[in-house]
Amino acid sequence: MSHSISRAIRKNIFDGLTLDEVSWSGKLDDVDFLSRLYDLEDLPSTDSRYKTASGDIYQHRVNNWDWENDWVFTDKRFSLLTCSDENFLAFLAETIHPVVRPDLDEARKLAEHYNDQLKAAGWELVEAERIAGRPRFEAKPLSSSGKRSIARGREVSKALDAGWMAQEIARLERSIDDDPALAIGTAKDLTETCCKSILKELGIEFAKSASLQELSKAVLKELKLVPEGISEQAKGAESIRLLLRNLGAISHYLAEVRGLYGSGHGRDGKHRGLEARHARLAVGAAVVFIDFVTETYRKRGQ
Repeated sequence: MSHSISRAIRKNIFDGLTLDEVSWSGKLDDVDFLSRLYDLEDLPSTDSRYKTASGDIYQHRVNNWDWENDWVFTDKRFSLLTCSDENFLAFLAETIHPVVRPDLDEARKLAEHYNDQLKAAGWELVEAERIAGRPRFEAKPLSSSGKRSIARGREVSKALDAGWMAQEIARLERSIDDDPALAIGTAKDLTETCCKSILKELGIEFAKSASLQELSKAVLKELKLVPEGISEQAKGAESIRLLLRNLGAISHYLAEVRGLYGSGHGRDGKHRGLEARHARLAVGAAVVFIDFVTETYRKRGQ
């Protein structure tokens, strides 16, 4: 059982909940919540009137309500500040389980708060599946599998207020290592969504059947990506143009790779897919594109 998540990180997470007055048990009472993780009948009571943990917790948190809301963070029976990483992460994941916290926006906001702290210890909570349209999160170790690219992609989705992009980013998180074909397909979809979002924000019409290459070309043209004030004779001007030309080519090659190896197309029985490293390349290329064009779009609006 590992202990890579320090006491300081755990305390920061709990302090954040306290400062924001977030109920860790969500819509459940404390007994019902903790019973999902622990056998309260097997844990001792801290009140001599009761034999088990379920009795004293119910008395002081449901009947009398005379324990502070953050009592569980320091209760030695659960040892959340010193328990194994697995038990600590299970507790966090349960606080944003759909049954506990059915509000999607609230759950995602809380997951972001957790991940801001957990990344220093090499962990994060990611969407594992959906229950009644709501995400169920589980802990996974951070790896080199495009996490920085995904983080930048998440920033882009916030900047454009594009909810569907946020869903695609969640799909990337789930699939980049376990399902490279899905990650490659989603990387292409993410780039397409970014282009459509920017064009809609700018009031530029485009055909429903427009290809990714057509959409990206329209975005690059509308944003006038060559910086103003750089003359034809300026040192490096041609290099900048070449970089921008290659930026536009990303969408073309993403579409081709998706068609050959990504999800969404039927395959014969002898088809061999690409590996996670190829998916990381596709995700990285997609985010290079959306990162640059979105930053340009933001500066244009200033």
